[in-house]
Amino acid sequence: MNVIEATSKSHRMLFFNTFAFTVAFSAWLLNGVLVTFLVSNEIFDWDAVEIGWLMGIPILTGALMRFPAGILTDKFGGKYIFAGTLAIAAIPMYLLSKAETFAEYAWCSFGFGITGATFAIGIAFTSVWYPKKNQGFALGIFGAGNAGAAGTALLAPTILLGLTAGDNPEGWRVLPVYYAIMLLVTAVIFLIGTENKKTSAAKKTLAKMMVPLKDLQVWKFGLWYFLVFGCFVAFSQWLVPYFVNVYYLPLVTAGLFAAAFSFPSGVIRAFGGWLSDVYGGRKVMAWVLVSSLVISAMLLIPKVDMYSPGKGVIAKIPGVVTAVTEDSVTVGKRVYKFTPKQPHQEENLIDSDEMYIFPIKNTWQEAVVKVGDKVKKKQLLVKGTTRISFQANVWIFAVLAVLIGAIWGIGKAAVYKYIPEQYPEDVGMVGGVVGVLGGLGGFFTPIIFGYLLNYTGLWSSAWAVMAAISLAGIWWLLKEPVHERS
Repeated sequence: MNVIEATSKSHRMLFFNTFAFTVAFSAWLLNGVLVTFLVSNEIFDWDAVEIGWLMGIPILTGALMRFPAGILTDKFGGKYIFAGTLAIAAIPMYLLSKAETFAEYAWCSFGFGITGATFAIGIAFTSVWYPKKNQGFALGIFGAGNAGAAGTALLAPTILLGLTAGDNPEGWRVLPVYYAIMLLVTAVIFLIGTENKKTSAAKKTLAKMMVPLKDLQVWKFGLWYFLVFGCFVAFSQWLVPYFVNVYYLPLVTAGLFAAAFSFPSGVIRAFGGWLSDVYGGRKVMAWVLVSSLVISAMLLIPKVDMYSPGKGVIAKIPGVVTAVTEDSVTVGKRVYKFTPKQPHQEENLIDSDEMYIFPIKNTWQEAVVKVGDKVKKKQLLVKGTTRISFQANVWIFAVLAVLIGAIWGIGKAAVYKYIPEQYPEDVGMVGGVVGVLGGLGGFFTPIIFGYLLNYTGLWSSAWAVMAAISLAGIWWLLKEPVHERS
């Protein structure tokens, strides 16, 4: 690295990088709120699969563009690449306000999705200003720009309600215009406030820059980042319709909960960078992956009201039924007692205002014979029913979602702490590849969520995907330990 110690100029570059990335990230995840609003208000008739595609398309663009953006940053420096990306993204963002069909909306989403490439640009343009010993913390601060997702989740629903007030559903079209202006203004501010700087990779040929891709460690980082970043991006959007459909929350309230998920995950990256500096990325990632698996398994349990056959009553001797009351059956002279259904057992527990942490079991029995019936020995006289109600309480769900988001935030910092340390002259290229893989997580998972929802009917099926990816990450971490480089 050319920088021996961090300077005031380093900190100034970090500030502008983080500011611009926050704005870019907020624009990148706009569809999470906007598409939910458009569907909820029946402005567009899109199903779960189409919603998943529209949430994933901008993420795909951002993911694919990270690789070339990282290489361009290594070659030419980050000042003009960053500002140019923001300015170009403003064009399709503005055109989104003119979209009339699914295809038009999808193409515009594909266009403004290049805002996601700013992550690879910012990683390279931040690391070049800091020495190795400070890069974990500096990149953690830069990564806090992920909190831009919370800004969109928090503010966009309220802005949409204001724009569409007074029976004006088409007022939503003003919101993309606001975002386009925001991107342009940020590009100008970035140009004014930053100074360009390149790494020594600027002198390398493209073939030499590609050499690290042969290292398995790069792809391991990519898998981890697929989870901690890609799935974070996916849920930053998916949680909005999740809260609306599962917990019947208004869009603004759902946005608040989604912001509560996104914000800590962004700002905690600085802490994750510090932890990685102190304890090492592998130990931190091990803790992150195990925690992710456990919490995903907890969130996997759906909100459910389930009826199942329970314990019944069987005739011990043959005979004729002589009496049936609300709590007994008499066969001959033998009386069989049972537990009848009570009025409170009809209550809707899963939507109750009471907070139930654990599943609630109710059991009752009902006679299946009538007076005069001839019964045989071991014939069923009374059938049993067991009702299991699990509320998956919204507050408990929200706390667990915020917790897993924060854990993923620490994981994001742990991955990117090691990229400049392992590949100090190829940060843009390697960071771009890892960023692509992470971004692909943000693209594929909402689409998978949509198909799973259509197939299972369970919103919580999305957490099964998280558990599977977490388990795969643990397996690879244990199978192929990361070797530290001096």
